[in-house]
Amino acid sequence: MKTEMKTETIKEQIGKESIDPNQIGEGPLTEEQQIYKENILDHYRYPHHKGTLSNATLMHTEHNPLCGDVITMHLMIKNNQITDVKFDGHGCTISQASASMLTDKLQGMITVDVKKITRDEIMEMIGVPLGPVRSRCALLALRTVMKGLENLQ
Repeated sequence: MKTEMKTETIKEQIGKESIDPNQIGEGPLTEEQQIYKENILDHYRYPHHKGTLSNATLMHTEHNPLCGDVITMHLMIKNNQITDVKFDGHGCTISQASASMLTDKLQGMITVDVKKITRDEIMEMIGVPLGPVRSRCALLALRTVMKGLENLQ
């Protein structure tokens, strides 16, 4: 048990050291955007729904060739409703945090409604201004889900 706790602490420390919080967002941030920035860091350090589903109805992988980020989305779909969702992959803080946030949103959604999620909704969820390259990072998880749903039909 003590070994597990030490390992977790080391993983947390490594994760914290590899993040440059000043590289989140473009330009000076408002007080509200600072709160979103902290939310992004929390999702990166402690991602929600990180992992795989061995019996996933949908499993799809996409990558961002500009930076090398890779996301695999695993969805369990029953009667057109997402009953479970996980993501796996690697990449920058924005892509990983965005995937974590998106999995929270997808849980319990009907696939028809998932297909209506827009770029603007994801950017609002991120909450900080992003340039074109970082926007691609933020949208990678959504693109992965959308392409996976296209292939499912």
